[in-house]
Amino acid sequence: MKNHLHTPQEIRNQIWKELVRATQDRHHTWRTPVLATSSDNGLVNARTVVLREVDVVQRNLVIYTDERSSKVPEIMKQQAGLFFFWSSRLNWQLRVRVNITASTSGLEVEQRWQRVSQSATANDYLGQDAPGTVRRETVNTTMTTSHKNYFTLLIAAVTEMDWLELGRDGHRRARILTESWEWLTP
Repeated sequence: MKNHLHTPQEIRNQIWKELVRATQDRHHTWRTPVLATSSDNGLVNARTVVLREVDVVQRNLVIYTDERSSKVPEIMKQQAGLFFFWSSRLNWQLRVRVNITASTSGLEVEQRWQRVSQSATANDYLGQDAPGTVRRETVNTTMTTSHKNYFTLLIAAVTEMDWLELGRDGHRRARILTESWEWLTP
């Protein structure tokens, strides 16, 4: 695939194909991007998340989280975020600027929770303690569950992509907006 994508549309289409593929292939490196958000004190918080869904038509990236995690109040206060993806197979770096909304109720949340609740990951959203809670035990792999689920849907609307391809014959970089494209100096 190296350097055979020449037009902006070819590159844009391949980026979206890779994002979709990442939701279906557990071994795709884009399945677990880094999401950066702003904290209350103006510092940046970054964490690895799991890319669960991609809506190419709406240009949305979807992740799930526990509503008690620190990222939820950060997103409620400041919706701007950034996803960072790296693929050694493609030699591509992709930075994706997004506006994120967090939903803890509603039809979309309930439909997804019904699927997740039947899987092994359901306990991730049923813990009695919030993520990041200090534990008294040094190592404890068992988690006390609650009857309430804390499942939260994060929908990230893509506003801009910064794509970088590293190549032996030179690097290529571009800024991709919804309707436009700019080549950048790598």
